[in-house]
Amino acid sequence: MRNKLIKQINVVSMDFSRPQVEYGMDILISDGIIKEIGKNLKAPKDTKIVNAKDKYVIPGLINCHTHVSMSYFKEITEGLKLQDWLGKVIFPIEAKLTPNDIYYFSLLGMYESLRCGVTTLNDMYFETPSIIKAAKKIGINLITTVTLLDADGNGEKRIENLKNIVKEYPNEKYTLSIHGLYTCSKDYVLKCTALGKELGINLLHMHFCENEMEYSDIQKMHNVEYASDALINYFSDFKMILAHCVVLKDQDIKNMKSLDLGISYNPISNMRLGEYTAINRIKKSGLLFGLGTDGDGSGCNMSILENAKLATLLANDTSTFNSYDALAAATINGAKALGIDDTTGSITVGKNADLVILDLEKTMTFPVHNVISDIVLNGSINNIETVLVKGKTVVENHKIVTIDKKQLYKKCTQLTNQLNKLIESK
Repeated sequence: MRNKLIKQINVVSMDFSRPQVEYGMDILISDGIIKEIGKNLKAPKDTKIVNAKDKYVIPGLINCHTHVSMSYFKEITEGLKLQDWLGKVIFPIEAKLTPNDIYYFSLLGMYESLRCGVTTLNDMYFETPSIIKAAKKIGINLITTVTLLDADGNGEKRIENLKNIVKEYPNEKYTLSIHGLYTCSKDYVLKCTALGKELGINLLHMHFCENEMEYSDIQKMHNVEYASDALINYFSDFKMILAHCVVLKDQDIKNMKSLDLGISYNPISNMRLGEYTAINRIKKSGLLFGLGTDGDGSGCNMSILENAKLATLLANDTSTFNSYDALAAATINGAKALGIDDTTGSITVGKNADLVILDLEKTMTFPVHNVISDIVLNGSINNIETVLVKGKTVVENHKIVTIDKKQLYKKCTQLTNQLNKLIESK
């Protein structure tokens, strides 16, 4: 059917022009777009009626920084700091991953994402065609890329790879994804920015200032006093989404406020790798930020709600940062940071119907005294009943309906066993 009418639902729209919670509302969806929000709406012909009385709906959650294919790496690196985590475990195993591995582990990460209410992923990895195919198969919004770096001598190959992928898949949304200024030489960064302009990609996605060592490397490699000086020197013509930003000096914040950028705040991943970001400082600075999970190897899982909860608790000051701020970061502000707020991020007429329907009459969220606090601080996969992506139902009655879970898990178990044997044999 072309139309859906969600009846009698309580709406947490994250549209700042509307009340925070509106009770007993109807939402009319046509061709994947929100057409009307109101009470007692009439259903056009050819309309599926969804009775959602006593349920709640929020916008689809947005993961501003992830490596979705890293579902294989879940809980194999406990206790390692960032440099050891990358150099001793992650990079050596990634070198063995095949396009088929990437496809199925991407599906697994996307499966988990949708079950966690995430409808949009801003991904950074390699074997990009496999990731694109997985997203189309399962039905999730994807912003994708080829990770660009020249520290290993393969920089030119990656540039050609991105050119070819954009040509082969012209309808995807891409970022110019420089891995980090500590893994890219000055000449290579300049080649990458020229490439972005050539391909018409105006959103830069990059790891930035994740720890003190990285900060020092940026200073030395790019001959700058402050790491953010390099942002001004290289990327003033781009919109930026910068992951982590754990180590920022006062001057960096001043410099960053002069640029068109947002931060992907990844509290679980940051803490997992021994880093810590004061969310109050970012919030007080006025810099725009969304939330990210990073990959499963460091971020534990794909739940943006868990990151929203931790962000709220780490702030430890509801006058500065509260549950509503966290949900905004997970939805509309994440969309703004990625430059996609014209189509998603809030429940607004004219935007895509990227929606998450919640049942709060569950253990841990009942009784409900403060809806938004309950969602952020107590909500979980247990509450996520239905997920729509562009109006299409991808989760129904707590189950993914676009792929078969048993077959996916069986295949990923097979690939995991094969990869484990390959790693052990070396």
